[in-house]
Amino acid sequence: MEKNGRPLVRMIFIALAWVTGACVSRPEAPAQITASPASITPTALSPTREPSQTPAPTSTEAPASEPISITDGLDRPVVLPAPAQRIVSMAPSNTEILFAIGGDSQVIGRDEFSDYPEEAKALPGVGGGFSDYNLEAIVELRPELVLAAEINTAEQVQALEDLGLTVFYLANPTTLEELYANLGTVGRLIGREDEATEVVQGLEARVAEVESRVASATERPTVFYELDGTDPAAPWTAGTDTFIDILIQLAGGENIASDIGSGYIQVSVEELLVRNPDLILLGDSAYGATPELVAERAGWDALISVQNNSIYPFDDNLVSRPGPRLVDGLEELAKLLHPELFGE
Repeated sequence: MEKNGRPLVRMIFIALAWVTGACVSRPEAPAQITASPASITPTALSPTREPSQTPAPTSTEAPASEPISITDGLDRPVVLPAPAQRIVSMAPSNTEILFAIGGDSQVIGRDEFSDYPEEAKALPGVGGGFSDYNLEAIVELRPELVLAAEINTAEQVQALEDLGLTVFYLANPTTLEELYANLGTVGRLIGREDEATEVVQGLEARVAEVESRVASATERPTVFYELDGTDPAAPWTAGTDTFIDILIQLAGGENIASDIGSGYIQVSVEELLVRNPDLILLGDSAYGATPELVAERAGWDALISVQNNSIYPFDDNLVSRPGPRLVDGLEELAKLLHPELFGE
């Protein structure tokens, strides 16, 4: 959920996203489609399965591009006759990947929650999130590739393909290594392989730098990461099988919920008091949670993190969207957990 402003509703969809397998991305509800495929007249678009029959080049013609064939996250072979130059992104993480590897000039449409980088906001919206996807708008953009993600259902992918659109379903990564692989895959699809490789190398170097510094830490602070504190007696947090858990560990901390459950879970205030975290990070700060309001919650004043004012707002997009900014999130976490190792 990106910008709904309703934490309780957001957590309902977190549970739904977890059940459908979106275990490490920012939880989002699969969006609906505003029109049935039958009501839209397909136009001449790039084929979904077979490359076009390009005549053999003559001595005066440039060589034709080799077709690109990659199996996507739905285990379907997707074929492009050449790197896609007109792309519609169906998820914020996809948009961030496309821009990071230099494909910004090739993105012609985006879902409503794609709000980073700032330039992405100027692109035509095609719905998504809590509103419906607009099939007519997507077809009118004449994309050579629609880049879907796990917030999109298989039925939505099929509806788009029924209109003659080429759709690639990018599965959520579950590790940083899988994130790097996704960057490479998108690089191949859009003809930005070299740029993707350069971005991956930069991300790997930054992760290695964090790990090198954290290796000298003498302690590992315990962390409670709040996703939704609408019910202060049972706030939502992230257990195992989430990037929040992975990144806290890499940043030199211990997630107090890592042995409670997997995915997005609720923790009782009694359990929170027993585990008594050193720090509280407010991933729901964008929805109104503040250190001051946390300190006023019944019973929370007994927590050492509250007593020490170790409560910090945190940009949840950095650790919940499965894109290159996960490394930004890692760096921010490491600075909060080990300021002595990351002083300017």
